[in-house]
Amino acid sequence: MTTAPSAAPHAPEPQRSQLPPFRTRVLPVVALARADSAVRLAHALLEGGIDAIEITLRTPAALAAIETLARQVPELVVGAGTVLRPADLAAVRDAGARFALAPGCTPTLLAAAAAMRLPFIPGVASASEAMLAHEAGFGLLKCFPAVPLGGVELLKAWAGPLPELRFCPTGGIGLEQLGAFLSLPNVALVGGSWITPAAALDLGDWARITTLARQACAVAAAAPLGTAQA
Repeated sequence: MTTAPSAAPHAPEPQRSQLPPFRTRVLPVVALARADSAVRLAHALLEGGIDAIEITLRTPAALAAIETLARQVPELVVGAGTVLRPADLAAVRDAGARFALAPGCTPTLLAAAAAMRLPFIPGVASASEAMLAHEAGFGLLKCFPAVPLGGVELLKAWAGPLPELRFCPTGGIGLEQLGAFLSLPNVALVGGSWITPAAALDLGDWARITTLARQACAVAAAAPLGTAQA
């Protein structure tokens, strides 16, 4: 799996921005309304070839779902998304999350993440935010919301002045755009909710989710690895 490049000598240890060892370059972003569906969802994703998931803290069931997956399906690497404050970081770590992501980055959140031994991917929406996150010791960043910000062209533009950074673009991405994002040398992985659509979750259509996961994995396998996977 991708590891973050070395940070500048004055920055904290860059290991905080590295991901746990999972294979997938496609990260499902899921808002679960019911924690009791987490295990069936996990097995549907694993059957489709995806071995990691981001459970967002957008529903009351999120922490319970993370705890359930960490305990019952350890082969699926569970992460927490929509982490907004230091208390969220502590809560998801205690629930068993093995990594965490945020839609943005604040000095308070970056400092808390730097002090916690939990892999963390801060969100950025500008070159300035990316530079600030890198100064704090984070080399793998979430570009959010990727498509509204400029998508592939934005990340191409950032590659020149920010060659040491790698990104997980998320927001507005679907299967049709997946290959173009993964082909960029500064993209380590892509996050998205299209693999776990709300209708399929509501209906318990696990076969549909497995099919969508397989489609995403096929696109990822065909995309050039680039320097992001070095």
